[in-house]
Amino acid sequence: MMKNFIGFLLVIFLMSSCGEYQKLLKNGDPQTMFDKAVEYYNNGDYTRASNLFDAIRGTFKGTSKAQRVAYYRAFCSYNQKDYEVAGELFKQFVAMYPESSFVEECLYMIGYCNFLASPKARLDQSVTEKAIENFQLYLSRYPNSARKEQINEFMDEMRDKLSYKDYLSARNYYLREKYKAAVISLENCLKDYPGSKYREEIMYMLFNSKYEMAVNSIEEKQYERFNAAKEEYYYFLEEYPESRYAKEMTRKYEIINEFLKKYDVDEED
Repeated sequence: MMKNFIGFLLVIFLMSSCGEYQKLLKNGDPQTMFDKAVEYYNNGDYTRASNLFDAIRGTFKGTSKAQRVAYYRAFCSYNQKDYEVAGELFKQFVAMYPESSFVEECLYMIGYCNFLASPKARLDQSVTEKAIENFQLYLSRYPNSARKEQINEFMDEMRDKLSYKDYLSARNYYLREKYKAAVISLENCLKDYPGSKYREEIMYMLFNSKYEMAVNSIEEKQYERFNAAKEEYYYFLEEYPESRYAKEMTRKYEIINEFLKKYDVDEED
């Protein structure tokens, strides 16, 4: 009986609360709506808070309260995990209130929202690139920020994701035996991400791609292409002398040398 009574009271409370919210949303005065929106926000009801802030955002235009409304609106979207919208709202805040005491925090939040919205490596990484750009902008303005170490960790994570995406793309060409495209993609990987954790495999695939291009070339191009493969072998062994790929690559290196010796003899004749 007591449980039913408590349940009944809860329903009454919720109905009353909902009625109060709807009444405010339709006919509330701006100050009361603002105060209630802040209360909803502090209680974690970001949907109602956001709706009320949206309803009054034009009312306080030109006043100091407009800045607080814009600030809360951005954080409502952030707390609702709508990171793309939140990032745009923080960006708008920085543009509208460049002298605000909240600018540093909001500038950080632009990059952080981009970071949280960054998709898996196989997908388009425009947001990831934007996150790195916005974090770099933040650090250029606040080089001694307490957030610096954390931001650098975020940027390392995102660069690793970009490196992985490029690696996957190059590897796809390699596995499909599109060796010319693979060489271009693999060389770009090494150039853009010299510290990539996939570097060993990238260099291995680059050697193999150049080797296969030489093997399958017309005779006029073989000498040049075998020499290019040979160079990659030297680069690889210099960095990874104990690699699991070393034995296989050495066998191919010996084939390359046999061809080059034969070519040199033919040239002398």
